[in-house]
Parts: sequence; C-alpha cells; structure tokens
Amino acid sequence: MTRTQGSTDVRDVVREGYGAIAESGGGCCGGGRSVGGCCGPATDAATIAERIGYSAEEVAALPKGANMGLSCGNPGAIAGLRPGEVVLDLGSGGGFDVFLCGPKVGAAGRVIGVDMTPAMLSKARKNLEHYRRTTGLDNVEFRLGEIESLPVADASVDVVTSNCVLNLSPDKPRVWREIARVLRPGGRVAVSDLALLRPLPESVVAMVEALIGCVSGAALVSDVERMAREAGLKDVRVTPKPGYVAALTGFKDPLYAKIAESLPPGTTVADFVTSVDIEARK
Repeated sequence: MTRTQGSTDVRDVVREGYGAIAESGGGCCGGGRSVGGCCGPATDAATIAERIGYSAEEVAALPKGANMGLSCGNPGAIAGLRPGEVVLDLGSGGGFDVFLCGPKVGAAGRVIGVDMTPAMLSKARKNLEHYRRTTGLDNVEFRLGEIESLPVADASVDVVTSNCVLNLSPDKPRVWREIARVLRPGGRVAVSDLALLRPLPESVVAMVEALIGCVSGAALVSDVERMAREAGLKDVRVTPKPGYVAALTGFKDPLYAKIAESLPPGTTVADFVTSVDIEARK
C-alpha cells in the first residue's frame, strides 16, 4: 500500500492509523494482542518495553492498555525529572509515559499529554481513575492537539518528552519551534525517536505502514540536530541507540521484514534506521 504526500494527507493517514490502534488495543496495524515495529505481531508490548529500558515493575504498574508497544526508547530515563516540574509529552497516546512521569514530579508537579487522535485521548482519560487510585496523585491531564500547534502557553513547561512521535510529523521544523516556544528558559528536551542514518529508497518512503510504523517519515540524524538548533535550542545531542531496530529485526517483525525486501542487496534495516535519544536545552 502506498501513500500520497502533503501535510494534510500525512496527518489524516496517521490519525486514522492510530485511531485504529487505540480501538484495537495495540500494534500499529491494529493487531491488539502483540506488536513490533509498530506493525505486529512480533512480540508482546511488555517485552518490547523492557528491551528498550523500562523496568518490569514500571510496566506492570501501568493502567491496563496504556502500553501498546508504540515506544522506541525511554525518554523518562534521560529526562532527570524532579519534583514540582511541569512536563509536556508530545503524542501521548494511551498515556504510557505520562503515567510513568507523574509520580516522578509528584503532587507539586504536572504532566500534560497532547495527542491529535480522539480515540487515543479517550483511552488515556479512561485510565486516569486507575492512576489516581494507585498513586494517590491527581497531577496528569490529556489535551487534544497537534504537535505542530501545541495547546500550551508560552514558556510554561520545564521538560518536553516524546516517544517515537516526532518522525510522524509532516512539518518537523515547526514542531521544534513549538517545543522551543513552550519551554521555559533553562527548560530541557528528552525525546526518543526513530531517525535515518541514510535516505530510504522511495519504495519504502511510499509505504503507508512504514509511515505509521515510524520509519518512512523519519528524518536524517543530522537533520534532527539541525532542526533543533535552528529552533533556538542549545546543547543539542542526538545519540543513536541501535538496540531497538536490532530487537525488532531479531523478533522477525513483519514490517521490518517487508522494508528489508525493498532495500538494496547486502543492506539491512539497521543500515538505514536507528532509535535515537534527543537531548537539548532552551
């Protein structure tokens, strides 16, 4: 299946795809019971989460359905969150990272999740009661919005996090400008995403499932760093973490297998795609 280009087309495709994921329970192809490469079934969501840095205890404590296997890293692990901070999570989905960040900032802090897919927002909000009951905290919320136009005031956030979402945007420079806008002076970025080590073949770029699977919309590592700097951020670090792609390749993920078929002979998905940690300050 191929897709057309254009910001509106891309957002519609992503919104529709992730709406289906929310309604099915997980997996970027709507598999529900198991996921991988955002296009399962390859393995279960808990296994993926643990392979990319979440502890079994963290995963087990999450509300039901919050972990849909859509992560490619652990932004909370690099955020260095402190009590009382305000955190903004871009593309919060079912609330996976929001619910994990809440206890770290405590009752004096706040975590705001933003997602453009109503079905995802509904899923996350249904889990608020579980979060409040199990943590004793009432410090998280979810807002409908696009990451290119965040429903958040200027200079109101201490930390911006995101997990495998920025690659989905058709206007990434604008996303980085929005991140810089909402951050307070001294605020920081802690993002996990997928990025490219080299350009993908056009046949892969055109795949709908590769877009929803966080691959074909990814930017080059060098471009990620450039966009963050041009938005006015400093101390930008983009750290490749090849373990995610290696794990999904080892799990024989169906999306990654399909992508591999379209790559030049003698190359692998890991030659083109990598998970990255992105850190920066305002």
